[in-house]
Amino acid sequence: MAPERKRRPLTRRRLLGIDRSGPEPPQTRAGQPLRPFTIPNLIGYARLAAIPVFLAIALGSGDGRDAVASLIFLAIALGDLLDGFVARATGQYSRLGALMDPIVDRLTILSGAAVCWHFELLPRPAIAVLAVREVATLVLARYGLRHGIDLEINWYGRVAVFLVMGGIFWSMVVDWEIIEIGFCVGVALAVVATGTYVRSAIRQRRATDPSGEAPAMQTPVQPSSSD
Repeated sequence: MAPERKRRPLTRRRLLGIDRSGPEPPQTRAGQPLRPFTIPNLIGYARLAAIPVFLAIALGSGDGRDAVASLIFLAIALGDLLDGFVARATGQYSRLGALMDPIVDRLTILSGAAVCWHFELLPRPAIAVLAVREVATLVLARYGLRHGIDLEINWYGRVAVFLVMGGIFWSMVVDWEIIEIGFCVGVALAVVATGTYVRSAIRQRRATDPSGEAPAMQTPVQPSSSD
């Protein structure tokens, strides 16, 4: 019987998501059970259910700067940090969470971008680039799922998510030029991050055997977002 892998000590830096060194939890890797009923996944379901509510309220407002809609968007965005924190604190990692979390993030960003486009709260060219990038990331994630390729988020992506989601939220609260600048920087970093995901996917694809199956000794790369 193979020895059981020891869980790494949960330091404060790891709990807060600052220290991301070492391999990802094995429960999140390709081929593992989905485990849909975990606390982090329940948070993910709540985030997903809140997106249409946010859209209905925000698009029904007069100028896109509705307090309730803004707070709902903020809760959805912060939920991304919360589910990661809970997963690390409880050890309730799951394959479904690893797959669902980046999809909910993409839908959150696209919904916020739709509101900002409708009311012209942020530069429309930057929103258009962001929308193309988010759709491309979803397509890339589906490709990775079909071919057993996992995508590891990098610090470009993490900083981009912070700037983009922050820009969308604050644009629904106040009209400041610095928000537009930060949003545009976030979009640029998001594009750079997508380029690294494409290179990673190509590299992993080339590392597979001719049948398209990953070699037995290959270490899968974890798809996740900021958690």
